[in-house]
Amino acid sequence: MPKIVLGLDIGGANLKAATSAGRATSMPFPLWKQPDKLPAALAELIADFPESTEMAVTMTGELCDCFATKREGVTFILKALPSTLRAKVWSTAGTFASVERALEEPLRIAAANWHALATFAGREAPIGDALLLDIGTTTTDIVLLDCGVPSPSGHTDMERLQTSELVYTGVKRTPICAVVSAKVCAEFFAEIRDVNILLGLIPETPDETDTADGRPATWEFSLARLARMYGGDTETLSEDFLIHRVTRIHARQVEQLASAIREVVLGSQRGIDIQTVVVSGAGEWLALKAFAAAFPDHPAKRISLGERLGPILSACAPAYAVAVLASEEQK
Repeated sequence: MPKIVLGLDIGGANLKAATSAGRATSMPFPLWKQPDKLPAALAELIADFPESTEMAVTMTGELCDCFATKREGVTFILKALPSTLRAKVWSTAGTFASVERALEEPLRIAAANWHALATFAGREAPIGDALLLDIGTTTTDIVLLDCGVPSPSGHTDMERLQTSELVYTGVKRTPICAVVSAKVCAEFFAEIRDVNILLGLIPETPDETDTADGRPATWEFSLARLARMYGGDTETLSEDFLIHRVTRIHARQVEQLASAIREVVLGSQRGIDIQTVVVSGAGEWLALKAFAAAFPDHPAKRISLGERLGPILSACAPAYAVAVLASEEQK
């Protein structure tokens, strides 16, 4: 009977878990607010997967500002892992490392989940040039694939920000003032989630209150949050005015992403002929729109990991990726 590996993606806002057999779950966990509770949260999460015999881990939570350095963050997260299962950690070298080795080379471990996902997604495009566009709640990863193998220009967050392979914009947690800066309040009054709710691009989620003002993620409250961005409220600003502004904000985000995609593809040192675009994450629809804006009428084949994996598993795609990669490595 094959071993079942549990993959963990330990982020700054969420903990995600998936097994190589295809069972997955995600739980909100604001690491920067309560790092001392991480060991207990991980133990609780792992207990939900008693069928697992070992763990494969990737992370982005080391970037949280509760840690003085990435080294400190990686060390803290790795030491928070329960000792109940043997663990290995994905690195941007494209291989797994033992926890002990990972502690010695923390910068290869830091924020490596994009690389694990790209390595996994590469099997969808094993021939020629391809592009992975992964848009989550907070960030976008743009990764070139060469015959299924990740071919990035940068590896660390700092390098990838400079090459536009990492863009700090997503479908929920991005502050509006990070998308448009002119004639709006430079304050965390509203998020891109509010824009997407008002445009009907994502559904209302009344049970979500991790919004800019702590009120539910509904149409009514999203409108009120957007009004504050323009120095007003829903009594002083009309609905038509706000919806017009929301449409412009959305168009601006699409163009930001399209510009980054063009920079990654056209800025490569080798000639790139994109044959396949693989999209994943909560913002697959935004990824497709941005690619179409970057390269109108491009004939590349589009592949959705969401359709391939289903909504639950695709929401935990990096965790599933390391689980599958680890299970295949032991065969």
